[in-house]
Amino acid sequence: MRTVHTVEEIRAAEDALMATLPPGALMQRAVAGLVSTCARILGGPYGARVVVLAGGGNNGGDALWAGARLAGRGASVDAVLLRPDRAHPEGLAAFRDAGGRVTAGDDVRAGAALARADLVLDGILGIGGRGGLSDDAAELAARARADAGLIIAVDLPSGVDPDTGEAPGAHVVADVTVTFGTGKTALVVDPAAAAAGAVHAVDIGLAPYLPGPRTTVLEDADVAALLPEPGRESDKYSRGVVGVLAGSGQYPGAALLAVGGALRGGAGMVRYAGPDAVAATVRSRWPETIAGPSVAEVGRVQAWTVGSGLGDGRGADVAAAVGAGLPVLVDADGLRSLPDRFAGPALLTPHAGELARLLGVERAEIEARRLHHARAAAGRWNATVLLKGTTTLVVAPDGRVRVNSTGTSALAAAGTGDVLAGLAGSLLAAGLEPLDAGSVAAYVHGLAGQRAAAAGGYPSAGDVLQQLPAVLGSLRQADTAQG
Repeated sequence: MRTVHTVEEIRAAEDALMATLPPGALMQRAVAGLVSTCARILGGPYGARVVVLAGGGNNGGDALWAGARLAGRGASVDAVLLRPDRAHPEGLAAFRDAGGRVTAGDDVRAGAALARADLVLDGILGIGGRGGLSDDAAELAARARADAGLIIAVDLPSGVDPDTGEAPGAHVVADVTVTFGTGKTALVVDPAAAAAGAVHAVDIGLAPYLPGPRTTVLEDADVAALLPEPGRESDKYSRGVVGVLAGSGQYPGAALLAVGGALRGGAGMVRYAGPDAVAATVRSRWPETIAGPSVAEVGRVQAWTVGSGLGDGRGADVAAAVGAGLPVLVDADGLRSLPDRFAGPALLTPHAGELARLLGVERAEIEARRLHHARAAAGRWNATVLLKGTTTLVVAPDGRVRVNSTGTSALAAAGTGDVLAGLAGSLLAAGLEPLDAGSVAAYVHGLAGQRAAAAGGYPSAGDVLQQLPAVLGSLRQADTAQG
């Protein structure tokens, strides 16, 4: 599991750790990891042309110290100082002592150095930065992006907001980010995460001083541990009975995909509520499905998946499923009929456009502030919100956040959300709380999309659905092997 902490938490942990170390030791730990990554990427620093973009404070100090070490190993290094009056004194002295060349940000030599650079170290702003880059820094960042080789951000790309994942103004777009101690929201939540490139973490010893994280990124082992595992005495009821209210005459495929996602996701039984014609189509593809015309007539279930391809005119059924007092997942058209607040476990699965409609804002506002709006909706409806996207967010009403790392453009196809809804519904029926059900479903769904894409071409929702058993099987096997 990868952890994410706030700036306040990181500052407190750094202070506690530094109290146990000689002066400057913590910075040198970070610098050593940064230099190691730079050297590896360069294939060795000797003869490489490196430019350090250094702001004031410790982030600029990290970059200057790294520049000094690279110069000592044979690199040709220039430092462009954005704030010469606030440059880190020890870092700047070490840089000069190592033979590095220093210019100001407005010097014409800065542009020439960037144009020939193999690698640019972004040390303009650190975790204390807010509100985007100043005009002069933005111009240098743009030059680096256009003219230089690789850009490596020190701790996080300058100009993004570390605690929100927002990018409110001009910012560095890095190829690689070398981050220290723990994850930052800006490195996992879009739009800022899109500017981070590949993220390399350097352990500087903060872990014992950090609080338990409220934001995490699950990995294979975490997901495998959360997957329901049938025991020797399990039956179809103990594995979970999920009700699916989805599909319509206009969108019968949504019912097929949602039911398929539930069955492939491990549900012991699926009870489908829908029109006779759609039910017949569902049974022809999934003959193990029990069907009835309405929520009231399909029999007892342990959770409901509601809304995929539902169309209009099913408000009474939506209300019956939502008001049944059972865990419920609400997707797509079902999001048009939400109660004022949920009294029981609920998982909402909107994309950005649907969340914009729910909150009464423009879609662009959702995309610019994804975490903020997902949190707002989770609090507003007392429900866990799974906001779909390349970096899918799963946000609980109590403030816990899971960021999914398996997103892929292979899922940008009609019907993949229906598969996700059925899969997550099966996990709710198996007893997972909404945060876990949403997180596990998003992770598995993303891996299925990746597998489908690897098979070649542009995968359909059906291709993604077919990959679910293989993904679940590989996760369980890996977990068994590790155990």
